[in-house]
Amino acid sequence: MNVQGAEVERHLGQSIMPRFHAGYSIGTVAGALVGSAAVAMHVPVTAHLLLVSLAVVLVVPWGVRAFLPDHEPEPTSGVDEEGVGRRPLAAWTERRTLLIGVFVLAFAFAEGTANDWLGVATIDGYGASPAVGTLAFAVFLAAMTTGRWFGPGLLDRFGRVRVVRGLGLVALVGLVVFVSGLHLAVAFAGAVLWGVGVSLGFPVGMSAGADDPRRAAARVSVVSSIGYCAFLAGPPLVGLIGQHLGVLRAQSAVAVLLAVAALLAGNVRPLVPDAEG
Repeated sequence: MNVQGAEVERHLGQSIMPRFHAGYSIGTVAGALVGSAAVAMHVPVTAHLLLVSLAVVLVVPWGVRAFLPDHEPEPTSGVDEEGVGRRPLAAWTERRTLLIGVFVLAFAFAEGTANDWLGVATIDGYGASPAVGTLAFAVFLAAMTTGRWFGPGLLDRFGRVRVVRGLGLVALVGLVVFVSGLHLAVAFAGAVLWGVGVSLGFPVGMSAGADDPRRAAARVSVVSSIGYCAFLAGPPLVGLIGQHLGVLRAQSAVAVLLAVAALLAGNVRPLVPDAEG
């Protein structure tokens, strides 16, 4: 899907990938709301999941009919013009691709930590009720979705590198405000900044990995594989730190990864010369 999103970007001549990821964010909110409604109406879990599965089976095949055709690779003798062999795993040897993967991992860690722990941290650190903790998480999701929806305009105007570095700083400020806030309202403000700040990291990394349509699929697979490691390893790591420092203070681990993302942001610059002015 990320490769297809990059293909759409090329056809439109403008940044659009973040809006596809906004669709993912909207889906998470919608799923949570549907799940809450199902619980409130005492719908059995099995029936709920069967209905959702049926919806996916019906909607996805219909949706992919509008996909653009995949880019056909040019004939090759096995080595491209840059001297990189076009073996199935060749993308794993490319420095830029690997660094983009680490960049995405850093932003995915910042996003995933909030997904898994922000609500708990609000309850644990601020003594909020479960309902308020859930609301804080919803505020984060709404802020992230908003950033992804309106982010393409910023990317087209200021370029990938400046935007993701600026948003990384916004996320860092939001994290500090959330962790060190003295009042629950301040924590909510931090959640908003945190959500907006991490909104474009993952989609921009996908676009950067797919800059060259001839190698987009292989490179995006590498970038996404590295990035998704954060969603697997991040929650246990934060939980482990939380056992010693408390869940709220454990969120500070995100700051280290945001610094890494800022250092690596230059690697997401488009491959096309002068693409960012």
